[in-house]
Amino acid sequence: MNSRRGVIFDIDGTLVDTNYLHAIAWRRAFVDCGEDVATARIHRMIGAGSEVLLRELLGDVRTDVKKAWRGHFDELKPEIRPFADAASLLRAVKERGATVVLASSSEQEDVDALLAAIDADDAIAEVTSAGDVSDAKPSPEVFQMAMDKAGLDPASTVAVGDTVWDVEAAARAGLRCVCVLSGGIGQAELDAAGALAVYPDVSTLLRDLDGSPLLGG
Repeated sequence: MNSRRGVIFDIDGTLVDTNYLHAIAWRRAFVDCGEDVATARIHRMIGAGSEVLLRELLGDVRTDVKKAWRGHFDELKPEIRPFADAASLLRAVKERGATVVLASSSEQEDVDALLAAIDADDAIAEVTSAGDVSDAKPSPEVFQMAMDKAGLDPASTVAVGDTVWDVEAAARAGLRCVCVLSGGIGQAELDAAGALAVYPDVSTLLRDLDGSPLLGG
């Protein structure tokens, strides 16, 4: 069995400050399509797949809403920014001998924008996108595919995310999940979901890296 150490990072809300951009885009899409859904409810669903989000908030997968979301999110893309020290964390994890994988079920065009914002391709071994998976979180498929692409084993791999969807998907893939608060979900909720550890943000995780669960601490 492969014992090579790996760290699989979620991207939105974990490495890049996009959760609220997604929430705004969805809110505008709902309004466009004649639906009044509170932004707070939308925010709590960010991180889940779009079909999960739409079923929870509208009771149905509405293609018109999803199409409207695409237009609004594209308009917001110039506002994409990485969190402080996101690139430095990825490089530090790689320098310490772990394989770095980024796990997303977003469309490739969105993943490309996120990768450009992070600007740490030299540290990243593999990246997943919508073309790699059929089901988004809370399905474990995105984490399973990330491990498959990088040749990692769940026993020696840790996930890093920012939502309960990340924790649930990771657990279903046999992974422990370290969380950050930068996606807007509180520590109590992440702890209750089963997070292995919770940090304020990736900058704090970088400072504490050598004693963190990412490196077996």
